[in-house]
Amino acid sequence: MKILANDGISKSGIEALENGGFEVITTKVAQNQLENYINEHTIDAILVRSATQVRQELIEACPSLKLIGRGGVGMDNIDVEFAEDNGLHVINTPAASSSSVAELVFAHLFGMVRFLHSSNREMPLEGDTRFKELKKAYANGTELRGKTIGIIGFGKIGQQVAKIALGLGMTVLATDQLITSAPITLDFFNGQKITFTIDTIDKEEVLKEADFISLHVPAQENYIITKTEFAKMKQGVGIVNAARGGILNEVDLVNAIEEGKVQFAGLDVFETEPTPAVQLLMNPEISLTPHIGAATIEAQDRIGLELANQIIALMKN
Repeated sequence: MKILANDGISKSGIEALENGGFEVITTKVAQNQLENYINEHTIDAILVRSATQVRQELIEACPSLKLIGRGGVGMDNIDVEFAEDNGLHVINTPAASSSSVAELVFAHLFGMVRFLHSSNREMPLEGDTRFKELKKAYANGTELRGKTIGIIGFGKIGQQVAKIALGLGMTVLATDQLITSAPITLDFFNGQKITFTIDTIDKEEVLKEADFISLHVPAQENYIITKTEFAKMKQGVGIVNAARGGILNEVDLVNAIEEGKVQFAGLDVFETEPTPAVQLLMNPEISLTPHIGAATIEAQDRIGLELANQIIALMKN
């Protein structure tokens, strides 16, 4: 059976699949050539990340396909319902990249509260001529310990964010449309562990009380954060979006920064990827990364193995 890993797969994932008797093809096929390639090579399964689209037209045109795998959480680049209605397996890896995304959230938060996103721009240019001035400018950082983080979307990634926050001594407030509570277990190096139960609350309360807000919801039809929500937040709030572009109104964000309502923002995803708005890229109060939340060596290894294990279990049967 042939598997096309069109957006790549880890070496460990390839080895697991090959040991399971599958042929793994890692050729990167352009979107407009996928139909011909799949049919010409009689591909049984296609694995994608966020780059490749697997829409109804492609599924209809490729009768050999039996499975679609998404390396990651979001499935918005796949017509899942149509695929399943037509007998295809559709799988993803919801747990594999949770820690990686959560750590990136805190990379942004740590950087922002100590102005690293700004000082890393200024020091190479003026560090040798304005050292004392820059020291004074960046000397009013704050600590995360003792602050309140609001988590909007309390699935696997949101819960990982809560775990790190609790370890730092932060207060955690969470909201979710489906999850009412979740146990958060902190595992320590010596085998000890402690479990907290976090009960979710209304979104309005999270917006009102949080010093920092982190977004962890799937793609939405409408924004979940607009000027209306910004108006309810604390003055000087920090916000991080490492979920999906299009859930945060970027125009309203820039306005909120200019008005002082938002002190800083961390963005890993953008509404107009892969060409983010210049107003975001040039804003000195925004910490920027190019959609790398799940892009760690460890996460990609876990994703590859998780996909392989699911495929072997499904396709062998």
